[in-house]
Amino acid sequence: MSLWMSLLQTGSLRALDVALAETVQRQDPGASDAVLAGVALASLAVSHGHAALDLARPQLLVESHTAWPSVDAWARALADARCVASPAQPDLESEPKPLVLENGLLYLRRYREYERRLARGLRGIAAHSIDADPAPLAPLFRQLFPSGDADDLQAQAARLALERTLLLVTGGPGTGKTTTIARLLVLRIAQSRNAGRPDPRIALAAPTGRAAERMAANLQRAAAQMAEDGVESTLRAALPESASTLHRLLGVIPDTPRFRYGAEDPLPLDIVVVDEASMVDLPLMCKLVEAVADGAQLILLGDADQLPSVEAGDVLASILGATGDGQELQGARVHLKRSWRQSAALDLAPLAAAVCDGNSASALALLHGGRLSNVRFHADATDPLAACPQLLEHWCALAAFDDPAQALQHVGAMCLLTALRDGPQGATTLNARIETLLSGQPAGRSSAWFRGRLLLIARNSPEHGLSNGDVGICLPDAQGQPRVWFAASGGMRAFHPAALPAHESAFAMTVHKAQGSEFDTVFLQLPGRDARVLSRELLYTGITRARNSLHLAASEDVLTTALARRAQRVSGLTARLQVAGVRKPYPATVCPVSDAG
Repeated sequence: MSLWMSLLQTGSLRALDVALAETVQRQDPGASDAVLAGVALASLAVSHGHAALDLARPQLLVESHTAWPSVDAWARALADARCVASPAQPDLESEPKPLVLENGLLYLRRYREYERRLARGLRGIAAHSIDADPAPLAPLFRQLFPSGDADDLQAQAARLALERTLLLVTGGPGTGKTTTIARLLVLRIAQSRNAGRPDPRIALAAPTGRAAERMAANLQRAAAQMAEDGVESTLRAALPESASTLHRLLGVIPDTPRFRYGAEDPLPLDIVVVDEASMVDLPLMCKLVEAVADGAQLILLGDADQLPSVEAGDVLASILGATGDGQELQGARVHLKRSWRQSAALDLAPLAAAVCDGNSASALALLHGGRLSNVRFHADATDPLAACPQLLEHWCALAAFDDPAQALQHVGAMCLLTALRDGPQGATTLNARIETLLSGQPAGRSSAWFRGRLLLIARNSPEHGLSNGDVGICLPDAQGQPRVWFAASGGMRAFHPAALPAHESAFAMTVHKAQGSEFDTVFLQLPGRDARVLSRELLYTGITRARNSLHLAASEDVLTTALARRAQRVSGLTARLQVAGVRKPYPATVCPVSDAG
């Protein structure tokens, strides 16, 4: 049986993947089954978050016992196909064919071009330098970084920000990324003034609305600390007061994948700071980088141990992989040392370190030992509502609020996170149970708009001024009519339920959906059996959403298997970021998130 027929019979492909292969077959009736299988798998790869199909590792996509062809034979068949382009150089635009084959990677052409354009854009940003004498800033620098320690990594990041137009600042929770950014921005403002130039135009952005709000709040706290330290008020006043989503920053054009700002019409900004960069997918990062004006500065903040983006690409890890010795982006990264400290009450450091290392023996010993303050392990628990009655109490309390602003503030006190969307321990199933319990209606008859219902916006909606990830709450207005309330820069905004864009309940959220957010208490529920999405990166991202206390529910077997698995993404971006003029053959790479850089 051919590979194509095997994939069809085992149900390994989506309808979209099959349709693409059948379209290619209509255009090229002579296309072999090996080519059709490659086309379908390249499409499937993108849905799994990969930039391309790695011909050497198709098992990343399909778990069934399939007889895979040899890599060389498969590559030859694809190279001879009319639908596949094979560019002579990785920095050249490919022929306008549906797929592109390069060094063992089979791309949908659009994603190959995103990689190529992103690499070109990053090299272009990094090629510039900031032309200003840093010497006059020495007194302010000592005020902002008084230790004067050569090992002060926050000070090192600030020094680089005064010289380089591309800067990557990475580190785990509590390592001071936002504090570093606030102080280096003050230095950049002073640098411009000393050079007789206007204050730099600065924008703060993040992938989601919640991450943007948290970024802005953290920067304001850092500014307040600088005020206590005596930093000049006019410098602090020039710091941005708000942050936006990346989509809002770039200017969404409704009903199109395009943005207002891009290579032909760049952002009117001098400094762009992006938080939670690990969440940014390949197409969006490409469009962001192309929109950065010539000579402007791009600063990316992120935690390399977190989950990669939901959509295709593991961009932050790939970029960090090109910052080592001899690479074109050498020296552009500063990695702040991990403190892991969420609050004085939560001792997460040892567990987070064990999870990042994939050390299940150490992690289980810590969880069973009871030595971690405010960390509780619910061994073998599969029902979070039974294991932690405080969850339901927390959601019931939301209905008692009359002020939606106070209600939304209370939402951050507790959260139920899941690894999966579907299944008995999935967010969809748990949300249906929770809605039935809170509404007081029988299953299937619960009122969709009961008081205190939480919901999550599922896609960006510029016409509503709402972004993917925004959380709202259902409370009555002054006339007693149900309205869904969202926090906004000018106060609360209310929507009639029928007017809302795509949304879902938000009592239980997947770890991916919660990325970029923090909660006082987190209950992380793992599924009762292993699933491919479980990885040490997912566990790390989930547990580090907690500020004050953490509950983890899992069996030892599931936890051990998850910690042995890495979140892997196929990408050719790191290899494209080689030193200019050095074009070595670049192999198909699988980027492990935690080892990036």
